Amino acid sequence: MFSGSTAVARSARGWWSTNQPTRSMWATLWQRSLPRLTSQIRSCTSSTEVAAPRFRPHSSVISKCQVTIFETMSVLSAKHGSINLGQGFPDVDGPEDVRQIAADAIMTQTNQYPPMMGTAALREAVADHYNHFYDLGFDWKTETLVTAGATEMLAACLFGLLDPGDEVVLIDPTYDCYLPIIRRAGATPRMVTVAPPDWTLDLNALEAAFGPKTKAILLNNPQNPSGKAYTQAELEAIAALVRKHNCYAICDEVYDHLVFDGVQHRTLLSFPGMRERSIKIGSAGKTFSLTGWKIGYAAGPEDMIRTVSRAHQFLTFTVPPNLQAAVAFGLRKPDSYFSGLTMEMQEKRDRLATGLSAAGFGVVPTAATYFVVADISPLGFTDDVDFCRLITEEAGVTAVPMSAFYQDPDIPRHFVRFCCAKQNHVLDAAVDRLTTYFQGSPSQFGDNSSG
Repeated sequence: MFSGSTAVARSARGWWSTNQPTRSMWATLWQRSLPRLTSQIRSCTSSTEVAAPRFRPHSSVISKCQVTIFETMSVLSAKHGSINLGQGFPDVDGPEDVRQIAADAIMTQTNQYPPMMGTAALREAVADHYNHFYDLGFDWKTETLVTAGATEMLAACLFGLLDPGDEVVLIDPTYDCYLPIIRRAGATPRMVTVAPPDWTLDLNALEAAFGPKTKAILLNNPQNPSGKAYTQAELEAIAALVRKHNCYAICDEVYDHLVFDGVQHRTLLSFPGMRERSIKIGSAGKTFSLTGWKIGYAAGPEDMIRTVSRAHQFLTFTVPPNLQAAVAFGLRKPDSYFSGLTMEMQEKRDRLATGLSAAGFGVVPTAATYFVVADISPLGFTDDVDFCRLITEEAGVTAVPMSAFYQDPDIPRHFVRFCCAKQNHVLDAAVDRLTTYFQGSPSQFGDNSSG
């Protein structure tokens, strides 16, 4: 087999070896053609884009998220040396005795993994605290949980309770983490909008947001960023819809001790039929002005807490034991501490609101939280994003645009949010800068004390 082909090949090799002139001619032609051929190859490969190996796409939810408005404005504030009233945190640390407990616990107590559900001391303190203020009858052994901040608690609740295809009712404006977590869980948000200046909840729109796929409502009360505290009638309507649709309520109530003007916070769990289907979330960061500690806690019915804890175990599993010891101590402080916190923040709200009004802003009534919302239209502005950039760069004060918290594109765009949880002299300095910029002279309010 193949003997004919082999003979032909041998004959060709013999002819090539015995015909020196022909071999020399072909060698010369090859040498002359090689540079031109090489150039053509290079031209071809350089003019045609060679595709790099493509990786599979990142998360379709998380990869589309932008840097938070808080980080964006804080970076801009630092760049221009402005007074940052944008991001919501105090500029002084919380109670010294609480901090001392944390410091001592590092040296005198274990620094190894505490129990996944939280230390017994903190869980018992959470139950006692909620039972004292709201008479909810929680059992600390089965109905409490501790996480790395309220944000992780929210994530654990949403990942633990939701399935793909579920729907969650939200009231816009919302805290920025809500939507990404809900979407990452495969659920769909159903938005109901409240808007300044009165933040009234449209009960018909609320009812329309509930349906056969509704798994939960995520209620932030008091509400960040608006400073709204929900009325009795609004809470009754929410509770009735939750019961009617046999769904859950995830209650983000981290500002429950920061409700002003003598109004007592009313938790949704206190309404008929809500204790057994709701989780109440709190935060040491807000209650003790220790936002960097990231200690969150919650109480709710045993079955819900059990499921939420299953998600928590795969998120952070546990949180620092020394900080838990300190928060447990703090939650047992006398009522005077919590009422004093409320009064102190109310005074700061009033101080900032008075100064902003003198500077020409229209100040929206604030019922709770760290924040004061102001109308910029009296100053002649209609775009909150441009305005916040302007005052950061030129007036030396930073706020955040309220439109950044909304999904509704038709909301008013002439409102901005300021944080009042700052020392008095910082608030006074910010007001002076704004008054000078817009009115041509510094404000005359306040005593510029260092409180």
